[in-house]
Amino acid sequence: MTKENDSILVFEYFTASGEKDKRIITEAEALIFSLLDDLKEFNVDLVINKSYEIAASKYENVNPILIDIDIVDWLADNAANFNRAIFIAAENDNNLYKITKILEENNVDTYNSSAEACLIASDKSLTYEKLSGIVPQPRTFRFKIDPKGYWKRAIENLHEKWQAEDPLTPLKLIIKPLIGVDSENIVVIENIEDLTLDLDKIFTPGSRVVVQEYIEGEDISVSLISDGKKAIPLSLNKQFVEVKNDNAEYLGGKLPYESKYKDEAFEIAVKAVEAIDGLKGFVGVDMLINADEKDVYSVYLLEINSRFTTPYVGLAKIAYHDSIGKTVVDLIDSKISIDDVDIYLDGEVEFKKVRDFLEIRRTV
Repeated sequence: MTKENDSILVFEYFTASGEKDKRIITEAEALIFSLLDDLKEFNVDLVINKSYEIAASKYENVNPILIDIDIVDWLADNAANFNRAIFIAAENDNNLYKITKILEENNVDTYNSSAEACLIASDKSLTYEKLSGIVPQPRTFRFKIDPKGYWKRAIENLHEKWQAEDPLTPLKLIIKPLIGVDSENIVVIENIEDLTLDLDKIFTPGSRVVVQEYIEGEDISVSLISDGKKAIPLSLNKQFVEVKNDNAEYLGGKLPYESKYKDEAFEIAVKAVEAIDGLKGFVGVDMLINADEKDVYSVYLLEINSRFTTPYVGLAKIAYHDSIGKTVVDLIDSKISIDDVDIYLDGEVEFKKVRDFLEIRRTV
């Protein structure tokens, strides 16, 4: 393989690195094989773990590159051999940023968001600061879990300040990792008395978290395509999030989802994506429809995912005219403009995590 090769380097972090946890790998498999289905018109160099040799061989346009090491390590040694890439990775351990940075440093053109955009979107505090005054967001503060427990008093002081602004309405807080995915390690504090030092068993000393006001409402997301300057929404998605024992867990979703707040959600999502330079390709925006109709805002932005997210698996099944993956490639290659994007959705899809599997079914 040389730089003259016109193929697209494709990979998904977990399937390339040999992850075995079924709770993770079934979603990862669904994402990478959906992307491969979308890229059938292109020559693809697919980096994937050796355990997927048979699955990768079913695609005539795919040259499988079988590895048995971590994909980040492999890229550090091999990225310079490629001209362009499209990949799937999450924010865990800042892998999304690290991978993008390696590709950029090796002059590989990507059909994903830039490293700088990934860095901002992955960090909930940076996202909040970047979008402050542009779109509605829950109040957010950043803290460090120190080994002596000073963080506890700092959060208590924050709660006292916010509660004083509306003393008649009990205030709930939500604590999240500064960088995290799929509601991972999210803790809901119903009463400030529940804020115990046991929290450092979830967030280890030295880790950084954000504390937000907890807003009751309906979890949704918006999937978009962006050329780096202008974004267009593809669908509004319902999210299934279970709050249990003061902990939140992402279980799946359905799309497209109809709501009287759809246009408002689309407008906020577009504003947010266009406000961060370098967000391009497929982008997901997590949001909340406020349950309090008396509040000044009906829809709040929670975070931006500068990457392929789980709803892509559902969208790929009901997207017609052009596939999403092909559209992203043609858009970034300037073969089409954002106004030429021709994707329409025919049907509805629901996807749920059932035990250790991602169950995907067309409902209409």
